[in-house]
Amino acid sequence: MKIYALEKFDISIENLAADKSISHRFAIFSLLANAPSTAKNYLLAEDTLNTLKIIQNLGAKVQRQESEVKITPPLSFSSPNCILDCGNSGTAMRLMIGFLSGLEGFFVLSGDKYLNNRPMKRVCEPLRKIGAKIYGREGANLAPICVEGAKLKAFDYVSEISSAQVKTAMILAAFNADKTCHFKEKELSRNHSENMLKAMNAPLKISQDELSLEIEPLKEPLKALKITIPNDPSSAFYFVLAAILLPNSKICVKNILLNSTRIEAYKILEKMGAKITYKFYENSFESIGEIYAQSSELRSVEVSENISWLIDEAPALAIAFSRAYGTSVLRNAKELRVKESDRIKCVVENLQKCGIKAEELEDGFKITGGTPKFAQIKSFGDHRIAMSFAILGLICGMEIDDEECINTSFPNFRNILENLGARIDY
Repeated sequence: MKIYALEKFDISIENLAADKSISHRFAIFSLLANAPSTAKNYLLAEDTLNTLKIIQNLGAKVQRQESEVKITPPLSFSSPNCILDCGNSGTAMRLMIGFLSGLEGFFVLSGDKYLNNRPMKRVCEPLRKIGAKIYGREGANLAPICVEGAKLKAFDYVSEISSAQVKTAMILAAFNADKTCHFKEKELSRNHSENMLKAMNAPLKISQDELSLEIEPLKEPLKALKITIPNDPSSAFYFVLAAILLPNSKICVKNILLNSTRIEAYKILEKMGAKITYKFYENSFESIGEIYAQSSELRSVEVSENISWLIDEAPALAIAFSRAYGTSVLRNAKELRVKESDRIKCVVENLQKCGIKAEELEDGFKITGGTPKFAQIKSFGDHRIAMSFAILGLICGMEIDDEECINTSFPNFRNILENLGARIDY
């Protein structure tokens, strides 16, 4: 994919990409319900469509009319006669490991070549300690992962990493444990699971600081979900960033999830001098609204807190750093090394090709703002690397290999780029 530089744009976008995190959770949590669950604006990307196929293979009935999805849970679960394909989604795999660990049956989870090299130990290890029978390469650290349902013991687990995937996997396992379970994390990770499960009347108590959970085993099915999934702030971030970086540009993105754990990257841009405003709507289980942004001069910043709230946007933040006055630093983000790619290494390598001074740190990167130049860069099969450098390409032009990985999370990304006025060759 070759992108040519763009002068400016002024646009309002409503049809973005539905939130991926909530789409995955809706599909999986619907299996716990007492009646069919429905969602409007379900994300129609490869990863989330794979999750629908997985729950169908577990016995659920899935009816879909465009982006409206209705899921009827099975009366009972049985071992499927096929591999449960998670595609490129770590969220799907880690959450399903937690969900399946306490069910009767035998299940095999696998994914593409990138997912099968991502670490699963963070979920499998605590689950095995409470009786889960989980097998896989490197001691159940790498997929394919085999789960043989077992009776689970209660746990009192303190997570060393702030991860919504680990937290959700442990919650799902706790629903099948023999007694009350407790989970604690040192820094609040995304809280979509808690919000959705509370809306389903799940037996879940949340501490005042939101860092500790008390989870009771499920004695009966939960209340079915009927929701409209908002648009993904991580997806919107690319185009908001483009408006900030390109002279004389403006943007409004609508129906955006504005959960505080999901807009931290926008707050970093504001600290850098970006002109961003928000309009909040009312919503039953999440905050939703609009984001407005316009061309801004950026200054350098140092980021070391609330990293779990901006981990997905980190590659795009690196693009902002590359256009800011001074040297910006991201630290405490070692998690970036075990995402779809080693995002620290990939970001730095690609920025250097663009003529930007960039340095790898063990847990982040240091980037000095400058004038980027056209380059041929690698996506490393990582959709967020590809999309981040596509935005930089609006300034200096860019050629990106293996851009098909974008379809895993944001299939209409390129259409929106073209709606901005960008010229793209394939």
